[in-house]
This record gives sequence, structure tokens and C-alpha cells, in this order.
Amino acid sequence: MTDASAPNPHDTPELTEAEVSEQKAVRLAKRDRLIESGAEAYPVAVPVTTTIPAVRAKWGHLAADEVSGETVGIAGRVVHLRNTGKLCFVSLQSGDGTRIQAMISLAAVGEEALAAFKELVDLGDHLFVAGEVISSRRGELSIMVTEWKIASKAIQPLPNLHTELSEETRMRSRYLDLIVRDQARQVVRTRALTMASMRATFAERDYLEVETPMLQTMHGGAAARPFATHSNAFDTELYLRIAPELFLKRAVVGGIDRVFEINRNFRNEGADSTHSPEFAMLEAYEAYGDYTSIAELTQSLIQNAALAVAGSHVVTWADGTEYDLGGQWDRISMYESLSAASGVSVTPATSVAELQAIADREGVEVHLPNHGKLVEELWEHFVKGGLVRPTFVLDFPVETSPLTRAHRSIPGVVEKWDLYIRGFELATGYSELVDPVIQRERFVEQAKQAAAGDDEAMRLDEEFLRALEFGMPPSGGMGMGVDRLLMALTGLGIRETILFPLVK
Repeated sequence: MTDASAPNPHDTPELTEAEVSEQKAVRLAKRDRLIESGAEAYPVAVPVTTTIPAVRAKWGHLAADEVSGETVGIAGRVVHLRNTGKLCFVSLQSGDGTRIQAMISLAAVGEEALAAFKELVDLGDHLFVAGEVISSRRGELSIMVTEWKIASKAIQPLPNLHTELSEETRMRSRYLDLIVRDQARQVVRTRALTMASMRATFAERDYLEVETPMLQTMHGGAAARPFATHSNAFDTELYLRIAPELFLKRAVVGGIDRVFEINRNFRNEGADSTHSPEFAMLEAYEAYGDYTSIAELTQSLIQNAALAVAGSHVVTWADGTEYDLGGQWDRISMYESLSAASGVSVTPATSVAELQAIADREGVEVHLPNHGKLVEELWEHFVKGGLVRPTFVLDFPVETSPLTRAHRSIPGVVEKWDLYIRGFELATGYSELVDPVIQRERFVEQAKQAAAGDDEAMRLDEEFLRALEFGMPPSGGMGMGVDRLLMALTGLGIRETILFPLVK
């Protein structure tokens, strides 16, 4: 007896456009014959009684040629077909990738039903079968079918299940990727587990989840170029938000002392292995916290997510590499680490001219250079590539962090950290600037940079300043890219972690 799991000559090979068109025509004709016969190609429901995973869990222990005595009704996508004359084998796949074999025999369903099966069922169709759960002579868990019907007729042929999809196909047709690849389905489950874990961690710490506007009259909260749009109802220009920060801080002003949001951000910038124009972002703010307490929160969020996904702080990436997210993470000073790596003492007092000379010597180009931009670009040049372990990089130049409180003991820097994992920036945290007078001064300076041609500079937001004038308590805040967190947990690029990424 042959099983459906054997190599299948009917698997769809790599098809040309003409061949796909021909197969589509054949399948459309089968759809028409189904309807003409009084059957349905797309019934509103089929009488399923259980799922493929549930059948496997309950009856996976059956020995070869053993029967269960239980009749079930299940449905799944046809991913293998084999016809041996009086007996047809079909492998059905559930949405999570679990498969089971169904056997359609002349003795069990009759000549007419068997002939119809051979004529009308194709790879990719959703099929309902009812019958007894058995184990075949080869020990393959199976359904001995007594009844079958099409649950949804596939008009397009499936790609070859034994050939790797191209990256272009995976990105543009994610539904095919999910049908074909276990890893694609696993990333979706990993993301869901990660989101649930983060929400659980916040709940344990008495944080409240809120939603803030996607459409904003004034973009702010990050240094980034926005997408612009127009509201016909209000006859005004609006921006897709680049960050929820300024609204979440309003919530803290209003008395929501521990608040977070997980939602989409949009930045009209480049796309590469770590950047996407549309991405999921987590931001959180804690009254009476600072950048030290918010770093501890961030580490807990990530380590708890690793436990939820992998059962351990050691995660295994797609290429088989193991990465340890456990223990206490390294903390280094931006200025001290830059000085050590460059061999030149760099401090908040180092002049722009001195920094520019180092940049010229190293071939580092900086757009509209000032002290802060030069320090950060030089740090990336000298230090970033050497970071292996999870590392908090502390204490940034004031010029590049207009929403951050000045350092309590080091002049010229602010209490900010960036978290690097896998060599890329995953999260950033602040001791928040809550003084409305200093915040206004910072906004004015940003406005000057915008006037000088800096498209990423922030605009002066009077409504946010007015909220601060009502008093915001000392606070710590953080932002983390959810897609990048998935990168850290899986070792994949950003487009692989987004279910439906934007493609050109």
C-alpha cells in the first residue's frame, strides 16, 4: 500500500506563465462541472467535527494496520495526491502545517464518488473528508474516507512544495509562503507569543495599554521624515505618525502613570535589512522612573519574550546559531567607548572641528554636521560593529536627543541609552525631559535645523508644550521596534518578520 507522503509526480513543477494560465483554465472548468453537478465549489460550511492537529494528538499512537473505532470529519488543504486505481491517497494540511493522510477507496465510497474525486480534486483545494481514523500498513495515521466534498476549489496551482520559493515570491505572495514553509508559519506564531509575553510583563507591572492617533497634525517624537496626507473632512494636511511619544507623555501628564502602546509607525525613509517604512513599535512611559529603571524593564520584556518563544534565554536563529539573551547585559558609555576605539579622547567638550577632522580621516560623511551627529556617526564607525553581546550604550550628545533630560552629573550629555542586539539598534530609553521651558528651547533649536535643510528635525509643538506646562512627573520612557525584536529572537531580516511587508 502506498502512502500520500511518498514523492509525488503530480507536485506542481516550476511553471511558466503560460502553463499557469493553462492550469487555471482546467481548474475553472472543474469548478463549472462541480456546480453543474449540483455540488458546491465554495460551500458556506462543511461538517467538520475536529481538527487535523487534534486527531494527531489523540490517535498518533496507533500501530501499523490498527483502527481507532472513531469516525471524524476534518478539512484541510490538499498538498499531495496519488492515484493507484481503486485507491487514492491524499495528504491534507491544516493552517499550522500539520498533515494527515486520507484514503479514498472504491470499496468505501463507491465507483461514482471515486471517479468524481479523481476528476475534480487538485493540489491546493480545500477538502472535507469523513471516515474512521486508522493507521495504514506502513504506520501512517490516516482517515479511511466514507464521504468527501470540496470545501474550496483552488483556481491557481500551488508552487512546487519541494522547491524553495524565491525571496520575491515570499514577500509579494506571503500566503504562498505560509502554505509552503514551516518557518514562515513559525514566525507568525513567534510574533504572537512575543506580543502576548510583552503584554503580560506590562500587566505584572501595572501598566495600562492605550491607543494614540495615527493621523497627526504635527509629527514628532523622533527624528524622521514623515509621510504626508490630506484630510478632505477637515481640509487640512496631516502626517502619518513617526512615533506615539508626544501623545503618551500627554497621558502621563493626565495621571496615567504607567502607560504603553504597541502599534504602527510610518517613516518616509529607506528600506533595508533592518528598516521598513511601516513597522510595529512599542513605547512605554513610567512616572517616577528614569533611564536606569526603564532599561531594567526593557531587559525583562526581551528576556521574558525569549522564554515564551524558546523556553530559554538562549534563542536559536534561523541559521542554527545560538544567541544568549540571559544574565545582566553590558552597559558602556558612548564617549568612553568611542575614545577607546578611536585612540583619541572624545568628550562633550570636543569641538566640531576636531570631530570633523577625525571623520575626514576615517572617510565618515555626516549630513549637516554638529557635535552630536559627528559623535554618533563616529561611534557607529568605530564601536558598533564590535558589539556582540546585548549592550546598553549610555549617555548621548544633547544635540541629537531633544526630548531627553540633561545628565544629572555629566555636562553636555543626556540620560539616554540605545540597546544593541545582533549588531543593530533594538530599543532606546530616556530619562524624560519634563521641563517645559527647556523643552521649548530644544524645539526652537530643532526648528533652526529644519530651516537649514534637516528633513528629520522636529517641529515646535505648542500643544505638547502646553501639556507639559500642567506638570509631568519625573519619568523614564522607552521605545522598541517589535519587528526588530523578532529579528533578535529569530535571526531573520526585518521583511521576514513582518507578515505582509511593503514591497516595491
